[in-house]
Amino acid sequence: MYSALSCRFGGELVAASGKEAEYAKRRRQALKRVDRELSRGNFKVALSLVKQLQRKPAGGLRGFGAAKQVPKRLSSLDESELDSKELLTLRALFDSVMESIERCNLFDSLDEAPSDTVESIVEDGSYVSLKEEDHFMCVQHEAGHFLTGYLLGVLPKGYEIPSVEALKQDDFTVGRVQFVGFDFLKEVADARKQKKDTGQVGSWGNRGEISSKTLNNFSCVILGGLVAEHLVFGHSEGHYSDINKLDKVFQWLGYNKSEADSQVKWAALNTVLISHHHIQVRSRLAEAMALGRSIGSCIDSIENALSGELI
Repeated sequence: MYSALSCRFGGELVAASGKEAEYAKRRRQALKRVDRELSRGNFKVALSLVKQLQRKPAGGLRGFGAAKQVPKRLSSLDESELDSKELLTLRALFDSVMESIERCNLFDSLDEAPSDTVESIVEDGSYVSLKEEDHFMCVQHEAGHFLTGYLLGVLPKGYEIPSVEALKQDDFTVGRVQFVGFDFLKEVADARKQKKDTGQVGSWGNRGEISSKTLNNFSCVILGGLVAEHLVFGHSEGHYSDINKLDKVFQWLGYNKSEADSQVKWAALNTVLISHHHIQVRSRLAEAMALGRSIGSCIDSIENALSGELI
Protein backbone atom coordinates (compact mmCIF):
# COMPACT_ATOMS: atom_id res chain seq x y z
CA MET A 1 0.00 0.00 0.00
CA TYR A 2 2.83 2.36 0.92
CA SER A 3 4.47 1.65 -2.41
CA ALA A 4 1.22 2.35 -4.26
CA LEU A 5 0.75 5.66 -2.46
CA SER A 6 4.35 6.64 -3.21
CA CYS A 7 3.85 5.92 -6.89
CA ARG A 8 0.61 7.88 -6.88
CA PHE A 9 2.06 10.97 -5.21
CA GLY A 10 5.24 10.68 -7.24
CA GLY A 11 3.18 10.64 -10.41
CA GLU A 12 1.22 13.70 -9.27
CA LEU A 13 4.44 15.56 -8.56
CA VAL A 14 5.81 14.73 -12.00
CA ALA A 15 2.54 15.85 -13.59
CA ALA A 16 2.56 19.09 -11.62
CA SER A 17 6.19 19.69 -12.56
CA GLY A 18 5.36 19.05 -16.20
CA LYS A 19 2.52 21.56 -16.08
CA GLU A 20 4.73 24.20 -14.50
CA ALA A 21 7.33 23.67 -17.20
CA GLU A 22 4.67 24.06 -19.88
CA TYR A 23 3.31 27.24 -18.26
CA ALA A 24 6.84 28.67 -18.07
CA LYS A 25 7.39 27.86 -21.75
CA ARG A 26 4.16 29.65 -22.71
CA ARG A 27 5.18 32.67 -20.69
CA ARG A 28 8.60 32.86 -22.35
CA GLN A 29 6.99 32.64 -25.79
CA ALA A 30 4.54 35.43 -24.93
CA LEU A 31 7.36 37.59 -23.54
CA LYS A 32 9.24 37.20 -26.82
CA ARG A 33 6.26 38.89 -28.48
CA VAL A 34 6.52 41.67 -25.91
CA ASP A 35 10.21 42.07 -26.78
CA ARG A 36 9.40 42.30 -30.49
CA GLU A 37 6.85 45.06 -29.94
CA LEU A 38 9.21 46.98 -27.67
CA SER A 39 11.99 46.74 -30.26
CA ARG A 40 9.61 48.22 -32.85
CA GLY A 41 8.65 51.08 -30.55
CA ASN A 42 5.08 49.76 -30.18
CA PHE A 43 4.99 50.44 -26.47
CA LYS A 44 1.21 50.51 -26.10
CA VAL A 45 0.91 47.16 -27.86
CA ALA A 46 3.62 45.69 -25.63
CA LEU A 47 1.83 46.99 -22.54
CA SER A 48 -1.45 45.51 -23.79
CA LEU A 49 0.23 42.11 -24.20
CA VAL A 50 1.63 42.27 -20.68
CA LYS A 51 -1.78 43.16 -19.27
CA GLN A 52 -3.28 40.18 -21.08
CA LEU A 53 -0.66 37.93 -19.50
CA GLN A 54 -1.39 39.56 -16.15
CA ARG A 55 -4.91 38.10 -16.23
CA LYS A 56 -3.89 34.55 -17.16
CA PRO A 57 -4.01 32.08 -14.24
CA ALA A 58 -1.54 29.69 -15.93
CA GLY A 59 1.58 30.84 -17.75
CA GLY A 60 0.78 34.45 -16.93
CA LEU A 61 2.49 37.19 -14.96
CA ARG A 62 1.88 37.00 -11.22
CA GLY A 63 4.11 39.92 -10.35
CA PHE A 64 3.10 42.69 -12.73
CA GLY A 65 1.22 45.34 -10.75
CA ALA A 66 0.78 42.92 -7.83
CA ALA A 67 2.79 44.70 -5.12
CA LYS A 68 0.99 45.19 -1.83
CA GLN A 69 1.22 48.92 -1.15
CA VAL A 70 1.14 51.10 1.92
CA PRO A 71 -2.10 53.10 2.29
CA LYS A 72 -1.52 56.83 1.83
CA ARG A 73 -3.04 57.45 5.26
CA LEU A 74 -0.09 55.70 6.95
CA SER A 75 2.49 58.22 8.06
CA SER A 76 4.98 55.87 9.73
CA LEU A 77 6.03 52.23 10.00
CA ASP A 78 4.66 52.12 13.53
CA GLU A 79 1.15 52.20 12.08
CA SER A 80 1.80 49.11 9.95
CA GLU A 81 0.99 45.51 10.91
CA LEU A 82 4.61 44.34 11.01
CA ASP A 83 6.03 42.28 13.85
CA SER A 84 8.50 43.97 16.20
CA LYS A 85 11.63 42.34 14.70
CA GLU A 86 10.77 43.26 11.12
CA LEU A 87 9.67 46.71 12.24
CA LEU A 88 13.06 47.35 13.82
CA THR A 89 14.90 46.35 10.62
CA LEU A 90 12.67 48.36 8.33
CA ARG A 91 12.70 51.44 10.54
CA ALA A 92 16.50 51.58 10.33
CA LEU A 93 16.35 51.14 6.54
CA PHE A 94 13.63 53.78 6.15
CA ASP A 95 15.51 56.27 8.32
CA SER A 96 18.73 55.84 6.32
CA VAL A 97 16.85 56.26 3.04
CA MET A 98 15.20 59.45 4.30
CA GLU A 99 18.58 60.78 5.41
CA SER A 100 19.94 60.23 1.90
CA ILE A 101 16.96 62.03 0.41
CA GLU A 102 17.32 64.95 2.80
CA ARG A 103 21.01 65.30 1.92
CA CYS A 104 19.95 65.93 -1.63
CA ASN A 105 18.34 69.20 -0.48
CA LEU A 106 14.99 68.96 -2.22
CA PHE A 107 13.87 72.26 -3.71
CA ASP A 108 17.39 73.68 -3.42
CA SER A 109 19.33 71.72 -6.04
CA LEU A 110 18.56 72.85 -9.60
CA ASP A 111 21.34 71.00 -11.40
CA GLU A 112 20.27 69.92 -14.85
CA ALA A 113 20.06 66.21 -15.68
CA PRO A 114 18.62 64.25 -18.63
CA SER A 115 14.88 64.02 -18.09
CA ASP A 116 13.61 61.34 -20.48
CA THR A 117 14.89 58.42 -18.41
CA VAL A 118 15.33 57.25 -14.87
CA GLU A 119 19.08 57.37 -14.35
CA SER A 120 21.80 56.73 -11.83
CA ILE A 121 25.25 58.32 -11.64
CA VAL A 122 28.08 56.18 -10.30
CA GLU A 123 30.66 57.35 -7.79
CA ASP A 124 34.13 58.46 -8.90
CA GLY A 125 37.00 56.01 -8.43
CA SER A 126 40.60 55.60 -9.53
CA TYR A 127 41.28 51.88 -9.44
CA VAL A 128 39.82 49.01 -11.44
CA SER A 129 38.55 47.38 -8.23
CA LEU A 130 36.61 50.54 -7.43
CA LYS A 131 35.18 50.64 -10.93
CA GLU A 132 34.04 47.04 -10.56
CA GLU A 133 32.32 48.03 -7.31
CA ASP A 134 30.74 50.99 -9.10
CA HIS A 135 29.50 48.65 -11.82
CA PHE A 136 27.98 46.29 -9.25
CA MET A 137 26.30 49.21 -7.49
CA CYS A 138 24.97 50.55 -10.79
CA VAL A 139 23.46 47.17 -11.67
CA GLN A 140 21.76 46.91 -8.27
CA HIS A 141 20.51 50.49 -8.56
CA GLU A 142 18.95 49.99 -11.99
CA ALA A 143 17.49 46.64 -10.95
CA GLY A 144 15.83 48.50 -8.08
CA HIS A 145 14.15 50.87 -10.52
CA PHE A 146 13.13 48.02 -12.85
CA LEU A 147 11.65 45.76 -10.16
CA THR A 148 9.79 48.55 -8.35
CA GLY A 149 8.18 49.66 -11.59
CA TYR A 150 7.25 46.14 -12.64
CA LEU A 151 5.65 45.23 -9.32
CA LEU A 152 3.67 48.49 -9.43
CA GLY A 153 2.41 47.76 -12.95
CA VAL A 154 4.76 50.11 -14.85
CA LEU A 155 6.32 48.35 -17.83
CA PRO A 156 10.06 48.91 -18.44
CA LYS A 157 10.71 49.53 -22.14
CA GLY A 158 14.49 49.58 -22.15
CA TYR A 159 17.58 49.84 -19.96
CA GLU A 160 21.32 50.44 -20.15
CA ILE A 161 24.05 49.21 -17.83
CA PRO A 162 27.51 50.73 -18.53
CA SER A 163 30.40 48.27 -18.66
CA VAL A 164 33.35 48.42 -16.27
CA GLU A 165 35.44 49.67 -19.21
CA ALA A 166 32.96 52.48 -19.90
CA LEU A 167 33.10 53.51 -16.24
CA LYS A 168 36.91 53.61 -16.38
CA GLN A 169 36.79 55.90 -19.40
CA ASP A 170 34.12 58.26 -18.06
CA ASP A 171 33.45 58.85 -14.36
CA PHE A 172 29.98 60.18 -15.14
CA THR A 173 28.70 57.37 -17.33
CA VAL A 174 25.16 56.53 -16.27
CA GLY A 175 22.87 53.54 -16.24
CA ARG A 176 19.20 54.00 -16.99
CA VAL A 177 15.83 52.30 -17.13
CA GLN A 178 13.04 53.69 -19.29
CA PHE A 179 9.36 53.02 -18.63
CA VAL A 180 6.12 53.11 -20.56
CA GLY A 181 3.76 55.80 -19.26
CA PHE A 182 6.18 58.43 -17.98
CA ASP A 183 5.90 60.64 -21.08
CA PHE A 184 5.12 63.67 -18.93
CA LEU A 185 8.85 63.90 -18.15
CA LYS A 186 9.39 65.51 -21.56
CA GLU A 187 6.96 68.28 -20.60
CA VAL A 188 8.85 68.77 -17.34
CA ALA A 189 12.11 69.09 -19.29
CA ASP A 190 10.56 71.54 -21.77
CA ALA A 191 9.26 73.71 -18.93
CA ARG A 192 12.68 73.66 -17.29
CA LYS A 193 14.34 74.65 -20.55
CA GLN A 194 11.88 77.51 -21.10
CA LYS A 195 12.55 78.82 -17.61
CA LYS A 196 16.31 78.61 -18.14
CA ASP A 197 16.24 80.23 -21.59
CA THR A 198 13.73 83.01 -20.93
CA GLY A 199 13.77 83.44 -17.18
CA GLN A 200 10.00 82.94 -17.19
CA VAL A 201 8.24 80.37 -15.07
CA GLY A 202 6.36 78.90 -18.02
CA SER A 203 3.80 76.17 -17.47
CA TRP A 204 4.37 75.43 -13.77
CA GLY A 205 1.38 74.32 -11.71
CA ASN A 206 0.27 71.41 -13.91
CA ARG A 207 -1.57 69.44 -11.22
CA GLY A 208 -4.15 68.04 -13.59
CA GLU A 209 -1.62 66.84 -16.16
CA ILE A 210 -0.93 63.46 -14.51
CA SER A 211 -3.06 61.24 -12.28
CA SER A 212 -2.27 60.65 -8.62
CA LYS A 213 -1.61 56.99 -9.50
CA THR A 214 1.00 57.95 -12.09
CA LEU A 215 2.67 60.31 -9.63
CA ASN A 216 2.62 57.64 -6.91
CA ASN A 217 4.16 55.08 -9.26
CA PHE A 218 6.79 57.52 -10.53
CA SER A 219 7.72 58.59 -6.99
CA CYS A 220 8.30 54.97 -5.95
CA VAL A 221 10.12 53.97 -9.15
CA ILE A 222 12.47 56.95 -8.87
CA LEU A 223 13.33 55.92 -5.28
CA GLY A 224 13.72 52.25 -6.18
CA GLY A 225 17.38 52.61 -7.11
CA LEU A 226 18.38 54.46 -3.96
CA VAL A 227 16.51 51.97 -1.76
CA ALA A 228 18.24 49.07 -3.54
CA GLU A 229 21.64 50.61 -2.78
CA HIS A 230 20.75 50.89 0.90
CA LEU A 231 19.58 47.26 0.97
CA VAL A 232 22.77 45.95 -0.65
CA PHE A 233 25.42 48.33 0.72
CA GLY A 234 23.78 49.97 3.74
CA HIS A 235 24.18 53.39 2.15
CA SER A 236 23.96 55.22 -1.17
CA GLU A 237 27.00 56.75 -2.86
CA GLY A 238 25.25 58.17 -5.91
CA HIS A 239 24.80 61.84 -6.71
CA TYR A 240 21.03 61.62 -6.13
CA SER A 241 20.10 62.81 -9.61
CA ASP A 242 16.94 60.73 -9.24
CA ILE A 243 15.85 62.84 -6.26
CA ASN A 244 16.61 66.04 -8.13
CA LYS A 245 14.42 64.81 -10.96
CA LEU A 246 11.57 64.10 -8.53
CA ASP A 247 12.02 67.62 -7.16
CA LYS A 248 11.61 69.04 -10.67
CA VAL A 249 8.40 67.10 -11.18
CA PHE A 250 7.02 68.52 -7.93
CA GLN A 251 7.93 72.03 -9.05
CA TRP A 252 6.28 71.41 -12.45
CA LEU A 253 3.13 70.28 -10.65
CA GLY A 254 3.20 73.34 -8.42
CA TYR A 255 3.60 71.41 -5.17
CA ASN A 256 4.62 73.33 -2.08
CA LYS A 257 7.29 71.94 0.25
CA SER A 258 4.82 70.35 2.64
CA GLU A 259 3.02 68.53 -0.17
CA ALA A 260 6.26 67.33 -1.70
CA ASP A 261 7.67 66.15 1.64
CA SER A 262 4.49 64.19 2.32
CA GLN A 263 4.63 62.51 -1.10
CA VAL A 264 8.32 61.63 -0.73
CA LYS A 265 7.82 60.19 2.75
CA TRP A 266 4.97 57.94 1.60
CA ALA A 267 6.89 56.87 -1.53
CA ALA A 268 10.00 56.03 0.53
CA LEU A 269 7.91 54.01 2.98
CA ASN A 270 6.11 52.15 0.19
CA THR A 271 9.32 51.46 -1.76
CA VAL A 272 11.20 50.27 1.32
CA LEU A 273 8.48 47.74 2.13
CA ILE A 274 8.21 46.47 -1.46
CA SER A 275 11.98 46.26 -1.94
CA HIS A 276 12.70 44.60 1.40
CA HIS A 277 10.07 41.95 0.69
CA HIS A 278 11.71 41.04 -2.64
CA ILE A 279 15.45 41.16 -2.02
CA GLN A 280 16.13 37.80 -3.67
CA VAL A 281 13.94 38.68 -6.65
CA ARG A 282 15.92 41.87 -7.25
CA SER A 283 19.16 39.91 -6.97
CA ARG A 284 18.04 37.51 -9.70
CA LEU A 285 16.88 40.40 -11.86
CA ALA A 286 20.23 42.18 -11.40
CA GLU A 287 22.02 39.07 -12.67
CA ALA A 288 19.90 39.11 -15.83
CA MET A 289 20.43 42.85 -16.36
CA ALA A 290 24.19 42.53 -15.87
CA LEU A 291 24.17 40.02 -18.73
CA GLY A 292 22.21 42.41 -20.95
CA ARG A 293 19.12 40.20 -21.20
CA SER A 294 16.05 41.50 -23.02
CA ILE A 295 13.16 43.12 -21.14
CA GLY A 296 11.12 39.95 -21.64
CA SER A 297 13.93 37.77 -20.28
CA CYS A 298 14.32 40.09 -17.28
CA ILE A 299 10.59 39.84 -16.60
CA ASP A 300 10.85 36.06 -16.85
CA SER A 301 13.65 36.09 -14.28
CA ILE A 302 11.39 38.09 -11.95
CA GLU A 303 8.50 35.68 -12.40
CA ASN A 304 10.73 32.64 -11.85
CA ALA A 305 12.11 34.17 -8.66
CA LEU A 306 8.57 34.99 -7.48
CA SER A 307 7.43 31.39 -7.95
CA GLY A 308 5.91 30.20 -4.70
CA GLU A 309 6.42 33.58 -2.98
CA LEU A 310 3.76 35.84 -1.58
CA ILE A 311 3.75 39.15 -3.43
